[in-house]
Amino acid sequence: MIKIVKIFLLLILISNFGFSQKVRKIEIINSDVLMFDEAVSKDYRRLIGNVQLKHENALMYCDSAHLYIDGNYFDAFSNVHIVQGDTLHVYGDFLKYDGNIKLSKIRRNVKLINNEAVLTTDSLDYDRNTEIAHYFYKGKIVDNENVLTSIHGYYHSKTKDYFSIDSVKLVNPDYIMTCDTLRYNTESEIAFFLGPTKIKGDSNFIYCENGWYNTKTNISQYNRNAYLENGNQRIKGDSLYYDRNQKYGKAFKNVSIIDSTENIILKGHYAYYNELSENSLLTDSALFIQLERKTDTIYTTDSTDIENLITKKEIITKLDSMVLHSDTIRSIVIKENDDEYKIVKAYNHVKMYKNDFQGMCDSLVYNFKDSVIRLYTVPVLWSGVNQLTANFIAIYTKENKPDYVVLDSLGFIISQEDTIKYNQIKGKRITGYFQDSELYKIVVEGNGQTLYYPKDKEEIIGVNKAICSNLIIYVTKGDFDKILFLTLPDATMYPTEELPKEELRMKDFNWYDLMRPININDVFRWK
Repeated sequence: MIKIVKIFLLLILISNFGFSQKVRKIEIINSDVLMFDEAVSKDYRRLIGNVQLKHENALMYCDSAHLYIDGNYFDAFSNVHIVQGDTLHVYGDFLKYDGNIKLSKIRRNVKLINNEAVLTTDSLDYDRNTEIAHYFYKGKIVDNENVLTSIHGYYHSKTKDYFSIDSVKLVNPDYIMTCDTLRYNTESEIAFFLGPTKIKGDSNFIYCENGWYNTKTNISQYNRNAYLENGNQRIKGDSLYYDRNQKYGKAFKNVSIIDSTENIILKGHYAYYNELSENSLLTDSALFIQLERKTDTIYTTDSTDIENLITKKEIITKLDSMVLHSDTIRSIVIKENDDEYKIVKAYNHVKMYKNDFQGMCDSLVYNFKDSVIRLYTVPVLWSGVNQLTANFIAIYTKENKPDYVVLDSLGFIISQEDTIKYNQIKGKRITGYFQDSELYKIVVEGNGQTLYYPKDKEEIIGVNKAICSNLIIYVTKGDFDKILFLTLPDATMYPTEELPKEELRMKDFNWYDLMRPININDVFRWK
């Protein structure tokens, strides 16, 4: 019973409050001619010449009007002008205004001005209760250097927000933006877009499905299937940050930078890109992929093909691509006079995988000008059954395949016969030559040493130890086929059981087989 009384009292209060909110009548401020015929209608007034009407805090001007006193509405004709507050002005050829619901319907040659922003359209409804204007037959908004057009949209005079819908186009001297839906604030000059959005500038193209653009600062954020194209490069990520003035961008999560000129892909979860220098940096699961396939462009508009190349390891293997991982990867473009080439630097925990060779080191430099891959700090290279180590390794490639490799300072080549037997070559400088991606000739210069197990019909017949300053070794399917001693050697053949166990391995022997990447995913395994 108490609840019912409370509800009843609440209804009475609401009812009294509703009746207390009286609808204010439209006032006549001025008219050169006022026509009234009581015989025709007590409600109707015709106003002609310099007409001024007022409703609450809004002033309305026109050349002539039909006012209905009791109905509290009017129709205004020619040179219509509505003034709301200090900044909002609406112009048009015809106005239908209802004072009961505070709704203005302006038609033909409509112009809405709020501060510096100007909206022009053919039909506009303005609700003074909500202070929202709705245009529904093509609208054009001009604000400083920005020109925004759409089929229909809304303007919130309180928040200074324009909501443009359907075939939206924003034209700026530096770019053109097209999208489905856009919210533009005339005070902040920030555009927020929903749905597929394209931004085309003089030197780049941006696509996303969600984001914002600050037209004052030219700083923007793009989300959902976002990518930026600049010449032959595409940057893609879950989100992109771009500064058009400084010409640099950042990408976050599932990032890929695709270079169709060099047929390379850089991947990671954070990237920095400088559009002027074309330099980039990637970290967090950083990957470098060089595709073997030669093509004019390695991506399509929706990048479906290239994503398949990245994610499907069997496709990368089939294409004989090189995949490299490290903590950080930098891509640097060198411009010297008319010459331009790329250098890729990888450092900290570098591992690479290719069908014909694999490697690891602490830092790596790949120079595209001379096609040389240089490995620093405990570098290891695997080719077939051979492990190659040195203080410094340089891989000279030709058409993306190893041509020859230089092991500089403490060069060491090892291949395994069984769990205790290893063929070994050691020298101050070792050069290994490849044929059809297999090591076929080894040249040792300075302090040459060998320990190998000669065979007769696949049977080991002993162990040969030799010291020779310079020598050449020919290799067939991983086995030492022929050795040429260029200076007088000190060589001894031992039965395998007679050589002491401690002499089966040369000084500085290290076997890194457990660290060798055996597939693409292994480049992420460091231990």
